Amino acid sequence: MTQLRPSPLRRVAILATNQVFASTLMQAKDFFHLASLRYGRELGLGLVAAYETRLVSPGGEPVTTFSGTEMAVDSALEDADVIVLPAFWDDFDQAFANAPQVVPWLRAQHQRGAVLCGEASGVFWMAQAGLLDGKEATTYWRFFDDFSARFGNVRLNRDKHLTDADNLYCAAGLTSACDLYIYMIERFCGLRVAQGVARDILYEVRRSYAPGRMGFGGQKLHQDPLVLQVQHWLEAHFAEKFRFEDLAREHGMSIRNFMRRFQAATGDKPLHYLQRLRIETAKGLLSGSGKSVKTISYEVGYDDASFFARLFRQHTGASPNQYRLRYQAGTPSATSVPA
Repeated sequence: MTQLRPSPLRRVAILATNQVFASTLMQAKDFFHLASLRYGRELGLGLVAAYETRLVSPGGEPVTTFSGTEMAVDSALEDADVIVLPAFWDDFDQAFANAPQVVPWLRAQHQRGAVLCGEASGVFWMAQAGLLDGKEATTYWRFFDDFSARFGNVRLNRDKHLTDADNLYCAAGLTSACDLYIYMIERFCGLRVAQGVARDILYEVRRSYAPGRMGFGGQKLHQDPLVLQVQHWLEAHFAEKFRFEDLAREHGMSIRNFMRRFQAATGDKPLHYLQRLRIETAKGLLSGSGKSVKTISYEVGYDDASFFARLFRQHTGASPNQYRLRYQAGTPSATSVPA
């Protein structure tokens, strides 16, 4: 499969607890509600939400936010396809003591296939549930030491703003959470809806970092250390000229053994994996910079811009210029949800 295809989405649940940052709570609500309206239009429903976006609390009661506002919720903890864990301002021991039912809920939801998204301190909930043991995660920089001390079995990556593994997604802060939500919207609602939401909400955002490549973390949850080494090498050198034969030999494998082991471990052929790394990087450059398509093609490893454009279309369903224009089109009317 060369591009993300929409999957059935019925409900997004956003966890509200006492001391939650109302801004992060409502940021998630607005992103997913806008996507639901746009997706409804894509499905021919008119301006009708295609799925539910609900605020949930441990007991279904209102919560008091960090700034002291009482926030009503839609329900108690319930089944959902996507669960968002916003940032909160509280000692985690106290938060956990006040809402012990959150952890078993997250375990059960992940077991039934739900996607979990944590932002900053919200990542602590997933770690407390044991879901991140042995997996890569990140959080807000102020929490690094506390997180490491609490959750020694989690592979905390202090250099990444976004991580993903086994339907568990971590965002370090507000801006990276925006990127995560756009990725989720693309995954469940399709590229056109995701680009529309990004244009509506993130038009003026200029990041000081490069958004992480999402969609690869789950392909690292295997038991082949040599293949994992190759994956890390590819992430660091994806734009360079090299031969897979040489890469295999440097890691002590014949090319035939390398091809077999790589696909068995990741589910992807090496060339396709490399192409996806390059295309994902190109997507970030197209939406977040003014560089020409030719320049971007060269920077991600393709000397032939025409070949790059054809490959980009195969993976995304759009040409590089179409992809850019959908993000950088003019800002919409405040009273409508445009196509």
